[in-house]
Amino acid sequence: MSVKDFDFDLPDHLIARYPLSERSASRLLTLEGETGALAHRRFTDIVSLLNADDLLVFNNTRVIPARLYGQKSSGGKVEMLFERLLTETRCLAHVRSSRAPKAGQRLIFDGGIAVEVTGRQHNLFELELVAGAQHWFEALEGNGHMPLPPYMEREDDESDKSRYQTIYAEKKGAVAAPTAGLHFDEALLQAIADKGVRTAFVTLHVGAGTFMPVKVDKVEDHVMHSEWYDIPEETVAAIQQTRERGGRVVAVGTTSVRSLESAARGEDGWVRRGDTSIFIYPGYQFQVVDAMVTNFHLPQSTLIMLVSAFAGQEAVMQAYHEAIAQEYRFFSYGDAMFITRNQSVAEKD
Repeated sequence: MSVKDFDFDLPDHLIARYPLSERSASRLLTLEGETGALAHRRFTDIVSLLNADDLLVFNNTRVIPARLYGQKSSGGKVEMLFERLLTETRCLAHVRSSRAPKAGQRLIFDGGIAVEVTGRQHNLFELELVAGAQHWFEALEGNGHMPLPPYMEREDDESDKSRYQTIYAEKKGAVAAPTAGLHFDEALLQAIADKGVRTAFVTLHVGAGTFMPVKVDKVEDHVMHSEWYDIPEETVAAIQQTRERGGRVVAVGTTSVRSLESAARGEDGWVRRGDTSIFIYPGYQFQVVDAMVTNFHLPQSTLIMLVSAFAGQEAVMQAYHEAIAQEYRFFSYGDAMFITRNQSVAEKD
């Protein structure tokens, strides 16, 4: 399967670089997986698309202000993007500078945050916090910048601290927002609850790898980055109860999809916690998710491949071309889709 099968041309003006004034004011394109039927709606119409027996599963990860700016001990400029916490004072991070720092070198960031490079794991650097804070999250919360995706082509501002964050964000650790959840506000969540729809949560700390381009020609040759996830016992129980009621499991965002599908792959039952590098592309047999809410994704990305596995590559690409024709807003601050699964898509693809 060629990566180019998932390409499309997107006019620059359709990239949403700023959010709308209201979270739930975005548009919603619905795709019926079994038939490929499309419909244009408002995001608030999602209430009518959900059934009382459904379970809506959200990712409650919290985006941290993960980007720091500073200089090396030699004086050269350096930029750091936090990736993963190892201990209170040790982390893995992306480091950008004119020359890659070496083990033992000290980096000084805004706010007097001093770190020492202690090693390297592939393209990530191991950094030890040595001054300015007692914990990496303390250092970042006081001095870091919100890690906006590179395609926004702008610096973060004060509004991004709240808008590039879901209203139910709780567990610190993500360096990118689970963007499908950005559309939900308190009033919409209340309307969903009033209809009788249950909700549950998973945690997947989204890494910077979610924006990394696929650099191979064949889809099957791509190796996914690893991310940490956790699924509470009560969420597993809620899924089982939903199945017994005949309801649907509706995942809010591809991160929720990846968490649920990763956990369900255990040979001896649910694996509720750990690292996942699951790569979902056409041919994958879904075990948990029946419908999903998701934003529009980058061309040739692993996320558009996941959505194509869910509803069929042809149907998804047709939906994207329709969205472009109707000038939907794309990517993190853009509009959304509601997609139901095509039960036989894995066999067809």
